[in-house]
Amino acid sequence: MSDHVPARKHTALPKAQILIEALPWLTRHNGKTVVIKFGGNAMVDDALKAAFAQDVVFLRQAGLKPVVVHGGGPQINAQLDKHGLVSEFKAGLRVTTPEAMDVVRMVLAGQVQRELVGLLNQHGPLAVGLTGEDAHTITATKHTPQIDGELVDIGRVGEITAIDTGAIEALLADGRIPVISSIARSADDGHVYNVNADTAAAALAAALGAETLMVLTDVEGLYADWPNSDEVISRLTVSELEKLLPDLSSGMVPKMQGCLHAVRGGVSTARVIDGRVPHSILLEIFTDEGIGTMVVPDAQGGEQQ
Repeated sequence: MSDHVPARKHTALPKAQILIEALPWLTRHNGKTVVIKFGGNAMVDDALKAAFAQDVVFLRQAGLKPVVVHGGGPQINAQLDKHGLVSEFKAGLRVTTPEAMDVVRMVLAGQVQRELVGLLNQHGPLAVGLTGEDAHTITATKHTPQIDGELVDIGRVGEITAIDTGAIEALLADGRIPVISSIARSADDGHVYNVNADTAAAALAAALGAETLMVLTDVEGLYADWPNSDEVISRLTVSELEKLLPDLSSGMVPKMQGCLHAVRGGVSTARVIDGRVPHSILLEIFTDEGIGTMVVPDAQGGEQQ
């Protein structure tokens, strides 16, 4: 380029190249449903929260149909402390007494979800919050895990038995962004149950026939040989993931099981991405590089993402 070219052309060209790189992905994902599990650091850092909201609105404006599912571990812990209730975990799940369940429900539906809906709605009348209780979106039964061969009572923790996507599909058809808290009502006993948000996001992705499930985490992805190496596995098939599951750290198990369940249930790809990176969702969906770990069906092992 000659010296006479205005400086703004130098800065504009990379922007144009980035937009053009996004074009095939925009075309491919247009009209497709994407379920995003919001969690980890992205939930507590204000700048990351704002970037997350921008990303989700961008997806919506780019012709995709984002659905957000969230839990709220850190916020629940803070409120339980405030109420003098102890946080205890067994088999990687929060032991949830009826008193604790009241707090969980209040925090998820009344605090975390409201804040997220508010952030999204700074960009327009887009987000609508609901919980798994609304319109029978998620139905659960009491989950009793086995620890060392014995069944253990962990209180109001639910295992999903049914998903009804009617309310979510109606919102999507109306151009809205559903924001779903991972609590469910039981058809057996009428109680409200706390459901693991990774599991809920995977079940919803499968039931909605989503193109993609994205799970935000506080790591770069699935490590090939942790703790000996920080090399991230960028893609793996369902069968490859199944072999790795028994050796994964407890925090990654529900996330990777969720990815497995979603892809088995017909979701084209499931991805675990680093929510500590601002705009990680856009980087994953609209660039050639992609970040994090992507799970694909066995038959597609050799295809491009």
